[in-house]
Amino acid sequence: MGVALARAAQWTAAGSGTGTLEITPLNESLLNQIIKFAEDFSTKHPQEAAFVFREPLEWKTQLDSSVFGEGYEINEATVQSKAKDKDGQPLFVLSASTLRVRSFDQLSRLLHIAMEKKLKETQACLEANRDPIVKILGPEYGTVEGEDKSILHLFDKVKKESDLETELKMKIILLLHQLDLQLLNSSLKQISQDVRLNPAAVNDEVNLLKNFSGQGEDTVLESLEYTSDYMFSNGCRAPPWRQVRGEICYLLIKPHDTDPLYITCSTAGVFLNGGQLKGKDIDYERKSDLYKDIVTFLRERSPKFVENMAKQEYSFFKEPAHENYQHVEGAEIFGQSQSFHEFRRMTVCGRGKSSSLGSPGQRLKPCMKWKNSELSASQSDKSPKKDSEEEGKSSTVSLTTKKKASGKSKTVKIQEASKCKASSSPEDVGESSSETDEDEQPLRRQEGHTDLSAEYWGIQKLAKYVKGGDPTATVIALCSMRDLNLSQETCQLAIKDTGCLEVLINLLDTEEIKCQTGSLKILKEISQNVLIRHAIADLGGLEIMVKILDSPDTDLKCLAAETIANVARFKRARKTVRQHGGIKRLVELLESISVGSSCQAKDTETARCGALALWSCSRSTKNKKAIRKAGGIPLLARWLKCSHTNILVPIVGTLQECASEPSYRLAIRTEGMIENLVKNLSSENEELQMHCASAIFKCAEDEEIRDLVRKHEGLQPLSVLLDNSENKQLLAAVTGAIWKCAISRENVLKFQEYKTVETLVTLLTDQPEEVLINVIGALGECCQEEENRGTIRKCGGIAPIVKLLTATNQALLVNVNKAVGGCAMEPENMLIIDSLDGVRLLWSLLKNPNPEVQASAAWALCPCVENAKNSGEMVRSFVGGLELIVNLLKSKDKEVLTSVCAAIANIAKDQENLAVMTDHGVVPLLSKLANTNNNKLRRHLAEAIAHCCMWGSNRVAFGETKAVAPLARYLKAKDPLVHRATALALYQLSEDPNNCVIMHENGVVKLLLAMVGSTDDALQEAAAGCIANIRRLALATEKAKYG
Repeated sequence: MGVALARAAQWTAAGSGTGTLEITPLNESLLNQIIKFAEDFSTKHPQEAAFVFREPLEWKTQLDSSVFGEGYEINEATVQSKAKDKDGQPLFVLSASTLRVRSFDQLSRLLHIAMEKKLKETQACLEANRDPIVKILGPEYGTVEGEDKSILHLFDKVKKESDLETELKMKIILLLHQLDLQLLNSSLKQISQDVRLNPAAVNDEVNLLKNFSGQGEDTVLESLEYTSDYMFSNGCRAPPWRQVRGEICYLLIKPHDTDPLYITCSTAGVFLNGGQLKGKDIDYERKSDLYKDIVTFLRERSPKFVENMAKQEYSFFKEPAHENYQHVEGAEIFGQSQSFHEFRRMTVCGRGKSSSLGSPGQRLKPCMKWKNSELSASQSDKSPKKDSEEEGKSSTVSLTTKKKASGKSKTVKIQEASKCKASSSPEDVGESSSETDEDEQPLRRQEGHTDLSAEYWGIQKLAKYVKGGDPTATVIALCSMRDLNLSQETCQLAIKDTGCLEVLINLLDTEEIKCQTGSLKILKEISQNVLIRHAIADLGGLEIMVKILDSPDTDLKCLAAETIANVARFKRARKTVRQHGGIKRLVELLESISVGSSCQAKDTETARCGALALWSCSRSTKNKKAIRKAGGIPLLARWLKCSHTNILVPIVGTLQECASEPSYRLAIRTEGMIENLVKNLSSENEELQMHCASAIFKCAEDEEIRDLVRKHEGLQPLSVLLDNSENKQLLAAVTGAIWKCAISRENVLKFQEYKTVETLVTLLTDQPEEVLINVIGALGECCQEEENRGTIRKCGGIAPIVKLLTATNQALLVNVNKAVGGCAMEPENMLIIDSLDGVRLLWSLLKNPNPEVQASAAWALCPCVENAKNSGEMVRSFVGGLELIVNLLKSKDKEVLTSVCAAIANIAKDQENLAVMTDHGVVPLLSKLANTNNNKLRRHLAEAIAHCCMWGSNRVAFGETKAVAPLARYLKAKDPLVHRATALALYQLSEDPNNCVIMHENGVVKLLLAMVGSTDDALQEAAAGCIANIRRLALATEKAKYG
């Protein structure tokens, strides 16, 4: 266990003292395995469980004396176990929130008592006892680097001395060693899933595939070639300006059954690019999902590849899971966290210097001798529209700085830092933000103020005293400047124009506390201005402010943190704070002796300023990770229990920014923060309510958190907040939280009690898009319940929902489609939808270029076709409608294919529509999809095939287009819904003798026999019918053969 904790577990470096276990999925998995081991220890190994530890395991607990009962002696706040060692000392003691446990038996009992708190107790125990084996067996058995000979020494001792204690020690250390191996294997398996591609792996796979490619019928591919023969020293063939995006090489693949494929191999995976343009240029834009390797990609694209690969004696790889690699760390690959246009807006000197290629242990860098050509190429591509800020220039300003030690004036020179310097780090690649960054938009000073105010000239006069006076004169000048209205843009820009800004930043680097304080107070006010913020970052002000966070003067630290909070509103500034160790220092500001209602005012103010700065910094992905690694999560959780609104707003603001990361959502759940977030929904402060609702909105993606919101009675305050329709930001956050909570059926039933659906319907008109998206999303989830579908109709909600089908916002359209589809499950609602031309509008959305909109529209059409009167006639009335939906079977998106198959299954119930679709080539297109491992697609594809068999010679056509053999393999899936749909399809296909032969060859009879005994009547009948058809053919063959 010691080895696993030292090598596999993920620890923070929290401010001071030893680190704590990070709240990560890996750590949670390790903790759960340790808990299971300890809980079962007393029943599986009773003799070893009674062994008394050398020293007690000791830690601070969250349990109180009230949870202990039988087997314990309770005296007020002190609890002792009745079980004692040979000296009469208790094996378990709880005193003043400190636990001491001295045996596995007591440890096992404690975990059973702790119930839902056992994860936190185990975490606290392991944090306080980093090497528990030392406490259990003694220091000679501690975890060591290199070869560990403690077991061998113990084995020798057992051979020499055969006493019971030594034997018990031997058994315990073997059990703990076995647990260690289990934990390491588990962590290795989890970590190995994150391994990325590297040039060597790609090259090996390409060479392997080349060996099985050629012109023959049995080859897996016709050809596979690199688009470039030149290979760089790092093994990549992509040009350096593409290597910075993680791209390794480009391949031209010619399968036997599809058009040539141009693919990109990157560290994130393999994907289809736009192909070769005129000349030798490549359209680098991604045109498909990400796949983990080339073979997985080809399995999805070429049925012939799959078929011929199965014939090869060489086993390529194990059966892939066919899960698209959608989750890609933003910190690694530029193309995943930022769009192409965002990348183009990066400063020129930031290009060519960053690379995130490589294997887990190594980063690949583009060849530096190509740097200049890359820069020139990127500059020539650059749009004529340029940022008004100058890049690459530096100016020297002569300033006077006061040093306390010398008491004399000293002239120093400040080099104005250029953007180039700030953006040259490879970390630029991983920087992403949840908001639009200021430095990505043109910064231009507003011209036209010809008449300057008196304050402008006043600042000019004060400037010379700030620049040239002694410390006393400087402080007086700063105080006078503070008396002016620094919130006016005129005053703010006057400070910049007169050169005072450089001096103010220079004063921060002195040892005069009063000068530093005065300077920071002014900088805090004027940094509300966008131009000033950028200027402070350019002049190196952030680096000095980060240093001030180490000052013993609390007021100075607070001012520095507040100013950082203002300045760090754009990406480059946030990165600077992180690079100079600012995140860790800001987290330390949250550390306080007392947290809660009795916390001191000074502690609260310090924490408030630190939280404000962290809130600004947390808009970057890397900063979120840095806050977590610095131990910020437990501190944020502690301050969340505070009752002061002024500290709660930035604390909750930080949490809701970070809640977009899965590790934070896990922490919010395990640290018990949901209860406090729900409590603060009833606060009188609307900003606090908004951030709490926004945090729930982001966290409620996880089912456990949705259940916790309901458990802590958070659904009612959310419903109440819908009445505040004037505050649109609050309304957007609240409706978002209701939408995500409504994914759980239990929550929908609660919303019915609170009449939430009725209120949501009133919000369907005269609302901004961000509110409408969430309102429609919530109604879409709620109308999965029959009662709510009726409520929406009675409240007049169907007409405004259908009207929104003409919107242009893609996210809104996806939700509207789902809501219309949900309402259409009710025949009465369907009449209204049809009368409002809703079905035609849905059908037109199938032409939308967004795959999510196409898929949601196709899903919505299923209940519409099923519940409409004269649905066959209605579908035929849409000119070109059937051809459109059949052509969507050529889509590359899995969800689109699945939804279209489901729609075709419903449409094909009408014979005339089926005849038209057959003419449009539905049979070969469905057959082409048969080689898939996606169970959801398999189910709906099988249903579509079953219904399409009802026309003409379609059964024969499916056999000729090789759809039968893949269908037979579907019976091996574990999903019973796939079994049912497949059995129905096979039953219809078995009406053709040739199909029966193929089924028999593929072993369907044995699989179907098992399904004949199913409790599902439809599956039972279809399986029996298919077997009967195969049997009849066999009997007829025998009769013809033998007479």
